[in-house]
Amino acid sequence: MTQPHIRPFALADSEAVIAIWEACHLTVPWNDPHRDIARKMQVNPELFLVAEVNGRVVGTVMGGYEGHRGWVNYLAVHPDAQKQGVGRALMQAVEAKLLAIGCPKINLQVRQSNTAVIQFYGHLDYHIDDVISLGKRLIEDERRK
Repeated sequence: MTQPHIRPFALADSEAVIAIWEACHLTVPWNDPHRDIARKMQVNPELFLVAEVNGRVVGTVMGGYEGHRGWVNYLAVHPDAQKQGVGRALMQAVEAKLLAIGCPKINLQVRQSNTAVIQFYGHLDYHIDDVISLGKRLIEDERRK
């Protein structure tokens, strides 16, 4: 595989990005991916990156920073482009951008059952923190079933 070109997300990438999220089983009924994109474009849009190979979007990552911790969401690589360095390249790019704005630590969430992804992050020097993730939905997306 050709080395991926990492660049900022553009609205024209929306359908390709959502297709990747769906192929990687990251979408859930209670999160409308179109709304997730629209929300991201309002906060740190420069931390929303895509990976292209031969002009085709094959990967995506959303970074965020609120002044205390950085976050990584929606890291996904199309199944036919996995295990070729795309995910690593996306993580290196978002980490560099977060570091450049002074982010001291990155957090991310992975479903406990997703052992392959946990291993992937382990190879990138991420460790399981001894914490419990809590959440509360403040806005219901219309896709919720």
